Amino acid sequence: MTRQGVLLINLGSPDSPSVRDVRRYLREFLMDGRVLDAPYPVRFFVVNCCILPRRPRASAEAYKKIWGPNGSPLVETSRKVQAQLQERVSVPVELAMRYQNPPVDGAIHNLRAQGVEELLVIPLFPHYAMSSYETAVEQVRETVKRLAPQMELTVVPPYYDAPEYIEALVASAGAYLERGYDHLLFSFHGLPERHLRKSDPTGCHCLKATNCCALPSPAHRTCYRAQCLKTVAAFTPRAGVAKYSIAFQSRLGKEPWLQPYADQEIVRLARSGVQRLLVICPAFVADCLETIEEMGMRGRELFLEAGGREFTLIPCLNEHPLWIEALEQMVRRFADAPCEDVEAGHPIEEPLNS
Repeated sequence: MTRQGVLLINLGSPDSPSVRDVRRYLREFLMDGRVLDAPYPVRFFVVNCCILPRRPRASAEAYKKIWGPNGSPLVETSRKVQAQLQERVSVPVELAMRYQNPPVDGAIHNLRAQGVEELLVIPLFPHYAMSSYETAVEQVRETVKRLAPQMELTVVPPYYDAPEYIEALVASAGAYLERGYDHLLFSFHGLPERHLRKSDPTGCHCLKATNCCALPSPAHRTCYRAQCLKTVAAFTPRAGVAKYSIAFQSRLGKEPWLQPYADQEIVRLARSGVQRLLVICPAFVADCLETIEEMGMRGRELFLEAGGREFTLIPCLNEHPLWIEALEQMVRRFADAPCEDVEAGHPIEEPLNS
């Protein structure tokens, strides 16, 4: 009988908040051609001569603010999710990070040692982006080709509006919504506008057609912005939310990124009279630097300084029971059906935009 297995993969974290480990993490992350998608000589120069001399020290200070006794919140939470999912399913479940530890190589080695021949890959990114979902999937694909070439892969596609994901998201926010608020801000991780154009298979839709995200197009299968908007469109009626806006955080550099920018939107809301701001970050399924420090600390400070009174960050899905249940459903669909039938959209069998 063919042995099946599951790999959960997230982005990653430094091994410690030391400047040395943060520099090592940033070098691996930023030298990825799907993150900083410039030609290698340009990328090498920008990363090693412009970013790494200064940024690791500032980032290390930020990581120190969120570091727990068991290390990175992202990795710790992901390990707990892995353990809880393993308790619910009979197939082996491994965890890997695209960058640093636990490594993809180790996870594939462990799965191969357990006799896994059919592997379900669950990217812990609800939305498609070449700098997160795609790079993680391709890293797994390349590693399997090198270490376990006979292993068959099925990849769970982006689940940005899958009912089980939305249900978990609404449930995780429920208690915070019930407490009362003036405005709900959906803050998604930002992307350079260039990445959307580059991921558009039509070459003529994303950020080119008027109101592009509202028009049906094959481009939406790999359009991060369209998928973010669909998450909001699925969430708001289900949660009974009427007053909300959308923004994008974590931009880097001076080129245009998806707008509005979250830091500017937070200030705008406070100055417009919003006193009680509620923030949710649906692109992240586990709390991390971007949610805890960037939004929960710096975002709060911006809001209060601009005249707001109460800033509340809704935690990520983390270990919410309905999120674990959603992952379990993905695994059970895989275990109970042929590979070609396992999908929340379409399984990805070929490299994406290589």
